[in-house]
Amino acid sequence: MNTIQNRIAYLPASFFGMVMGMTGLSIAFIHLSRHFSQFTPVATVSLAVAVIAMVILSLAYAYKIVRFLPEVRAELKHPIKMNFMPAFSISLLLLSIAFYAEDQVALSKWLWIIGTVIQITLTYWVLYNWVHHDFFTPEHSNPSWFIPIVGNIIVPIAGVHHAPMEINWFFFSVGFVFWIIVKAVLVNRIIFHAPMQDRLIPTLFIFIAPPAVGFISYLALNDHQVNQFAMILYYFALSMTMLMLISVHKFFKLEFALSWWAFTFPIAAMVIASYVMSNQTGSAVYNYIGYALHVALTLLILALTYRTLLAVRGKQICNDKH
Repeated sequence: MNTIQNRIAYLPASFFGMVMGMTGLSIAFIHLSRHFSQFTPVATVSLAVAVIAMVILSLAYAYKIVRFLPEVRAELKHPIKMNFMPAFSISLLLLSIAFYAEDQVALSKWLWIIGTVIQITLTYWVLYNWVHHDFFTPEHSNPSWFIPIVGNIIVPIAGVHHAPMEINWFFFSVGFVFWIIVKAVLVNRIIFHAPMQDRLIPTLFIFIAPPAVGFISYLALNDHQVNQFAMILYYFALSMTMLMLISVHKFFKLEFALSWWAFTFPIAAMVIASYVMSNQTGSAVYNYIGYALHVALTLLILALTYRTLLAVRGKQICNDKH
C-alpha cells in the first residue's frame, strides 16, 4: 500500500468543514455582489473554489468508502468523529443555496434533494446512537454535536423553492428543538465537567451557527418578514459572536488542527444573516456588521487554506493520530 492510500484511509469527514466555510464565504460574496457589482467575479471564483474542493474531497472519501470500509465504519461509531459526518450533506445543502442564488435552479434542486436525503439519514443514525449507546460519556460532548442535528435548520433555506412547506417545517422543527436541547447539554458540560481537548476548542464557534442559520431559515419560511422571533434569533447569534470575539486570544494559543475550520462557517452564517437583516430592515448598521465580519472571514479562510496545505504537505493531517 502506497503512502497516498495510507493517508486516504485516515481522511476525516471533518475535512468537509473546509467546504462549508468556503461555500459560506461564496454565498456572502453573492449577497455582497447584489449591491456592489465589482464583487460578482469574486463570488464566482469563490464558488468555483468551493466546488473544486467539494469534488476533490468527495472523490477521495468515496475511495475511502470503497477501499477502507472498516475505517469508515469506525468513524461512524466514534463518539466524536461521527458528528462530523453530516458536514458532507451540509456542504451539499450550502452549494444548493449558492447555486439557487446564481439562478442555477435545476442544479440547486438536485443538490438539495441529495443533501437532504443524506442529512436526514445521518441525523437518525446519530439519534439512534444517542438513544441506544453504551459508550458516550459527558467528556465526549462538544459543540460538534450541533452539526448532525441542528444542520437540519439549513434545509428550508433552499428547500422553500424545491419542496412543500410541510417538509421544510419538519426539518426546521427537528433542528430548532434539538438546538435548544443540545445547547443545554453542552453548557452543562462546559461549565461543570473537564475542559475540552485543545483540538476541539475551535468548535465553540459553532454556537454562533444555529441561531444565525435559524434566522435565515425562519425568514425563508415566513416570506422574509422580520418579526420578534426573528429578532431574537439574530441578536442571540450576534451575542454569541461577541462572546467568541472577546475570547479570541484563547484560540490564538492553540496548535493548528483541522478543527480550526470550525471557525469559518459560523462566521459566514453571521455575515449572511447580517446582510439579510439589513436588506429586510433597511438599516445600514447590519451591513457594517456584515462588512467587518466578512473581511475577517476572508482573511481567516485564506490563512487556514495556507496552514492546511502546509499541514497536508508535512503529513500532519490524514494519519493514524487524527
